[in-house]
Amino acid sequence: MTGVGREVVVPPMNSEIIFEVSDDEVDGGYSARALVYGIHTQAETIEEMRDNIRETVECYFDEASTRPSVVRLHFVRDEVLAM
Repeated sequence: MTGVGREVVVPPMNSEIIFEVSDDEVDGGYSARALVYGIHTQAETIEEMRDNIRETVECYFDEASTRPSVVRLHFVRDEVLAM
């Protein structure tokens, strides 16, 4: 199925979408990207990130019937240990 200028992705009902959330080392705050879809967003706080992810998923999947029913956030954190 295709739409205007992009392919329309229709996930199965009751599916989930996974976002990898990490600290934005350059600008501060957080950045998130969906693992399977071309969805990216940034925010200053975790609460703002949750709101931005909801909004971007709603925009990416125009119709509510095509949206995943669950959004999972996978937090990635790098830690350096001095030896």
